[in-house]
Amino acid sequence: MGSLLRPPALLEAREKFEKGDLDAAALRAVEDRCIRDVIKMQEEIGLQAVTDGEYRRKLWNVDFVRKFEGVLVKEGLASEAEKSFQGGDPNVQRSPTRFEVTGKLKRVREHEVENFKFTQSTTKVTAKLSIPSPSVLHFRGGRRGVSHAAYPEMADFFTDLARVYREEIQALAAVGCTYLQIDDTNLAYLCDPKMREGAKKIGENPDKLPSLYANLVNECIRDKPANMIVYTHLCRGNFASAWVAEGGYDPVAEVLFNELKVDGYFLEFDSPRAGNFAPLRYLPKGKRIMLGLVTSKTGALENPDDLKRRLDEASKVAPFDQLGIAPQCGFSSTVLGNKLTVEDQIKKLGLVVKVARDVWGAV
Repeated sequence: MGSLLRPPALLEAREKFEKGDLDAAALRAVEDRCIRDVIKMQEEIGLQAVTDGEYRRKLWNVDFVRKFEGVLVKEGLASEAEKSFQGGDPNVQRSPTRFEVTGKLKRVREHEVENFKFTQSTTKVTAKLSIPSPSVLHFRGGRRGVSHAAYPEMADFFTDLARVYREEIQALAAVGCTYLQIDDTNLAYLCDPKMREGAKKIGENPDKLPSLYANLVNECIRDKPANMIVYTHLCRGNFASAWVAEGGYDPVAEVLFNELKVDGYFLEFDSPRAGNFAPLRYLPKGKRIMLGLVTSKTGALENPDDLKRRLDEASKVAPFDQLGIAPQCGFSSTVLGNKLTVEDQIKKLGLVVKVARDVWGAV
């Protein structure tokens, strides 16, 4: 999906950097070395698109959006009621990161351009980049999270938000990015009745948010070049093997598949919390769905025959040639990583490749 477990050398270097014992250049040198290694690992497994493992990020969303001028990040635990991650290690508790828009949004520096260029220069296959959806700057705070002084009208906020994303995407396209993934947890959160009630409490209408977010992403990617494919990934939270939301895709399926103008989707289907395959009936021709049947939350390896049976089940709802298989989510959305080993991670990625080749043939 994008993120991979961080090696000890990288974790150690980042800790030294945060303590002031390592400068930025030295940290980047360690990152470069570790990224070369993890790209080689992905290529040896047989993946045809690879990422940098998000090794230059601490959190999947924060390191990207905080680079926009006008964004304030608030991390860590909030009130007891907001400790919303479920499952995983009960000793590791955390509330979702919150964002506030305190001023006019501006893209004042590149976000991932140089990082992408390094990944591209290091691989023999397609370099893929994952970025957080622009909806992360709205969903958890709504109107309350956006400065009235900077944006008296929310329409102007969404216009600027789309523009700054568009500027970054255009810069990525200019250096050769042809495979972009937009990670949007919030559309999946809107499948959970509790999260929908939470949206109401901050003055938002959960029935209208899916279209709002689809239009927002559409504006972000409207000027992408024809050779850039864009997928979106939905998950229900991924922190140290824990999750936030539950519920099938039914409340957002029609908007997701028919209003959101992306080329395809990575959707988690590794557990009952994601519901059944029925919402796939809304999939139109020309789009693909990568079914996240292989969980990234535990090290237990799935049975390939069971995976093939689930693919057969999904093909009764959506055309088989529009389906694919993938991990359910990243393995390390934060530096902590999920509760499995690097060896487990490699086996799971290898299983995805093996099943894909068995079912659809060699690439």
